[in-house]
Amino acid sequence: MNERKLLEHIYARSAGMEAENRPVLVGPGDDCALVTGAAEHLLTVDQLVEGVHFTTGTDVELIARKAIARSVSDIAACGGTVQVCLATGAIPAAYEQADELFDAMRRWAAHWGTPLVGGDIARIDGSMVLTCTMIGVPHGARGAVLRSGAQVGDGVFVTGALGGSFQTGMHLRFEPRLKESAWLCDVLGNGLHAMIDVSDGLGMDAGRIGVQSGVRLRLWTDHLPLCDLGELKGGKEGWKMVNDGEDHELVFTASGDVPDQCPATGTRISRIGEVVESCDAEQGCVFVLGDGSEVCGDEGGWSHATGEAGQ
Repeated sequence: MNERKLLEHIYARSAGMEAENRPVLVGPGDDCALVTGAAEHLLTVDQLVEGVHFTTGTDVELIARKAIARSVSDIAACGGTVQVCLATGAIPAAYEQADELFDAMRRWAAHWGTPLVGGDIARIDGSMVLTCTMIGVPHGARGAVLRSGAQVGDGVFVTGALGGSFQTGMHLRFEPRLKESAWLCDVLGNGLHAMIDVSDGLGMDAGRIGVQSGVRLRLWTDHLPLCDLGELKGGKEGWKMVNDGEDHELVFTASGDVPDQCPATGTRISRIGEVVESCDAEQGCVFVLGDGSEVCGDEGGWSHATGEAGQ
């Protein structure tokens, strides 16, 4: 299975559903779907698979935290506020901490301001799979921030630091950037053009903005804010490390002046590139190395099909 080709197939088959289904404003292809009724809502769903997203024996609290946080991060990536969530669990028959797991999921949902209102449980022979569906609302003034709005001339920015999520354990402890997202919508308004959370790797996720916006993101490796692991350096090594994924920082494009820190949280905001015209519809992102050479970014990142990070 080629994950990218499968997603392209899904997006192509879903094209036009906005015209066919009145409630659907944005269908498959963004961090959240956008639907409308009496008001617009953001919808997202994410899975947490044992052996892929966490190892067997991981603390129950951390499993529950990550199951909820992944979907919360998707809502943040669209500039939204969470409202309610539902969760399902395919639980191994021999697993003895199911009660503790779902109690912890309820607590973490409440931590980020959303009640866990329902779901489903099944006993299986195999690895655990948890699914969290989250419903949110777009920013009241700015509206939903999509992947498709990047414009030539925008700067490319990222919150926090990138790389080393698995080595540091931050893939289990990351903080969804809800406050930072709301602040960006407040201060930048319509100057905030596109946004995505980095779950599959900087190159792959930034490339998704580029492809869906019909532009190219040029990212400068010497400007990447890397986590402090000692061995992490700028240039090509930094480019490789940020392709591991699971950072769940926000990458966004914007015009005008962007503050270098979110005052509510102290989170750093770094400019890491620029948006330029695209001459290749399938290449949405390139990394510019220290010597000026360029490396395609779209193929780097975590592949759910292979279970490996590309280089």
